[in-house]
Amino acid sequence: MLLQAGTGFGALALAGLAAEPAAAAPAPSPLAAKLAHRAAQAKSVIFLFMEGGPSHLDTFDPKPALQKLAGKPLPESFGRVITAMGEFDSPVLESKRKWKQHGESGLWISDWLPAIAQHADDLAVIRSCWTNGINHSGGVCQMNTGTQFAGRPSLGSWVTYGLGTENENLPAYVVMQDLKDSVVNGPRNWSAGFMPAVYQGTALQVEGSPFPNLAPPEQVSTPQQRLELDYLARLNQRHAAERPDNSELEAKIRSYELAFQMQSHAPEAVDLSQESEQTKRLYGMDQPETSAYGRNLLLARRMVERGVRFVQCYHGSGSKWDAHAHIESNHTKMCQQMDQPVAGLLTDLKERGLLDQTLVVWGGEFGRTPMSERGDGRDHNPTGFTMWMAGGGVQGGKAHGTTDEVGLHAVEDRLHVHDLHSTILYLMGLDHRKLVYMHKGRPERIDQNEGHAFKQIAAT
Repeated sequence: MLLQAGTGFGALALAGLAAEPAAAAPAPSPLAAKLAHRAAQAKSVIFLFMEGGPSHLDTFDPKPALQKLAGKPLPESFGRVITAMGEFDSPVLESKRKWKQHGESGLWISDWLPAIAQHADDLAVIRSCWTNGINHSGGVCQMNTGTQFAGRPSLGSWVTYGLGTENENLPAYVVMQDLKDSVVNGPRNWSAGFMPAVYQGTALQVEGSPFPNLAPPEQVSTPQQRLELDYLARLNQRHAAERPDNSELEAKIRSYELAFQMQSHAPEAVDLSQESEQTKRLYGMDQPETSAYGRNLLLARRMVERGVRFVQCYHGSGSKWDAHAHIESNHTKMCQQMDQPVAGLLTDLKERGLLDQTLVVWGGEFGRTPMSERGDGRDHNPTGFTMWMAGGGVQGGKAHGTTDEVGLHAVEDRLHVHDLHSTILYLMGLDHRKLVYMHKGRPERIDQNEGHAFKQIAAT
């Protein structure tokens, strides 16, 4: 209308206004810190993901019936069991672990986890988890995104969408793997799905500098780089204005600015030489078995200490916890690798006054069956398994929910993955029913309208 009316003089006035720097206010950052729906202690999450499916029957959920039924078929009263490998009629496999009650609370924890057992009074153990994902791809995807299929935002993306970050000089959502072997599904696990790409996770490198390519060439000064980035931003914004539906462009524009800010802040955040040798030993960095995961968990503490909202630390990247055979040797090795680092993280967070505001979550995509596989292993068990939470307003020293007498099915206070996600959001101060993202005219929620927050886990 301005172009056609009055021989176009209205458009001239508009062009003049558009050229005024003060006329165009900068767009607010989508990662700016936001108010929660309710007051909550937890400000950050550290999700310790044991990829491959740790056996709850040999770690946190003792079942004496396994010893009585060892070598016998599972009683018909449990019904026909569907397993990933189809060995539903295999004999029951006993647990060879020694169990003991720990702490003032008397939580039962096996001898595979002596260091974590020292923190029994900080743990809220959930023995009644269940999922739909019977294989690794579906199980890992659902534990991360709420569904077995690709395309939905990850839990970390929902948290950063709902709360933003307290430090825009570092990524809001960080992902670390302990091995070069990729986690099943790879970046799909920390994708932002249909949300703007700015909410996706940033994967740190396994070896070398966690953040690669941060240092500019020596011949490029900071003022020069600032001018280049400002010019590049103007070009990119002009390009993005013609493509408003492409969130990747906006994310890329912001990633350049974040990378520039990280040049000053990220090197310090990941500089473990600032840590004492005593702290490094606390995380097991002085031992070859525990050094890799200990490094990642020490980095995780440094991240949440600096305001990063969500940190996910995979252990056993490439489904190394998957003990279809030789579960004794497999889980002995895997527990040894992560027990001391996890206990060190809890100790360090508590000593620094960070545990109350940091929600630590431990678990895998599913558990293991009471029936044997290949004689001395256990198959996938999505119908009943254990996870635990600590810190972040959680009441420690309690076990919630139960599985049946052989640990096959969750039977009391059953918590689906949707419920677990809703509970994590609740502890972060977010109501999963109010945390909505409109996608193609549909209000989307993390729990797909199926979850319920398990509020009994909270201290208040």
